[in-house]
Amino acid sequence: MASPAETTMAQINELISLDTTSRDSNLPLIELVVAKLDAAGISSQLIHNEDGSKANLLATIPAADGSRTGGIVLSGHTDVVPVDGQDWSSEPFSAQVRDGKLYGRGTCDMKGFIGVILAKLPELTAAKLAEPIHLALSYDEEVGCVGAVSLVEEITRQKLAPRGAIVGEPSSMRAIRGHKSMNVFRVAFNGVAAHSSLPREGLNAISYALRFASFVEEVSEELRTDGPSDDAFIEPTTTMNVNRIDGGIAVNTIPSECVVHFEFRSLAVVDRAALIQRFRDYASELEAQMHQVNSAGSVNFEQIAGAPGLETVKDAEIVDLSAACGAIATDEKVTYGTEAGLFSAAGIPTVVCGPGDIAQAHAPDEFIELQQIVDCENFILRLADELSA
Repeated sequence: MASPAETTMAQINELISLDTTSRDSNLPLIELVVAKLDAAGISSQLIHNEDGSKANLLATIPAADGSRTGGIVLSGHTDVVPVDGQDWSSEPFSAQVRDGKLYGRGTCDMKGFIGVILAKLPELTAAKLAEPIHLALSYDEEVGCVGAVSLVEEITRQKLAPRGAIVGEPSSMRAIRGHKSMNVFRVAFNGVAAHSSLPREGLNAISYALRFASFVEEVSEELRTDGPSDDAFIEPTTTMNVNRIDGGIAVNTIPSECVVHFEFRSLAVVDRAALIQRFRDYASELEAQMHQVNSAGSVNFEQIAGAPGLETVKDAEIVDLSAACGAIATDEKVTYGTEAGLFSAAGIPTVVCGPGDIAQAHAPDEFIELQQIVDCENFILRLADELSA
């Protein structure tokens, strides 16, 4: 079994040592990347969030003729999920090699991919590229693909017009062409508190929240039995779940507040906007019913996170390019969502292809097999060759 280059391992280890759990800032990692890009002679641009605590990074390795338009995007997210409450065999933010595997939070999802790219900057910058390579790093992917929205918008605004994108989420170096959309919602029901012995003086927020939760289950069953299906997925239909309900303060008090959290993951052929509107309309219908009982009642429907699905055609150039670079061609589709749908929705044909197995992502003792890192190294080097004049 081949081993990754020492420079690659050192780069990944350095990234792992930076705790970029989504609730915290990713700026230490972004600043590290900026410094490495500067040292390689590559200018970069940061796109911050509203309070400036986090940032996306966009950089371009230009073609040999200086061109910065067209080319290929290499995309990854910089945040990781928490380790709270997980039982780790070693320090999560200090990468360790054991039995041919590199352990640590983010090794698989997805600092392994980013680390390989940074380690191979000398080869990428030395290549006589016929078209540019764009590096796009995002924040807050783990809380709903939040940061990548403005990142993709900036790529569009600058008219970089890449002909394809590779999102390096762990796919065991398979070139994945399809996944479902991801959509997360918070629906707050506001009633009127009263003593439980005087229900006509109150407005029970939980009662209306339960009606909404039942509606989610009805729509879920409808799509499961009568909606479109795609056997390339483990779950072949659009799925949805009510995942959390919070409400009430005591058994003798009419609850004035209740919040329903739900999500759905739709097939690409499903009209995502229309489905969201269906839930929004029902929330408005329930609000009207609440007003009939007490004018103080209200419902606040809020989408917390969302990203479109991915459905890249089999004969897309980016699919062939990925295969030429060593990716495993497959018709399989994955259940997890990624930022790839955002690139695709912007007109950039995209595949998901990165080292590691999604089964290890988010888990205690997260790891990536060293062979996967080697495979990714070879992929990036072959990409440079494929894009060279």
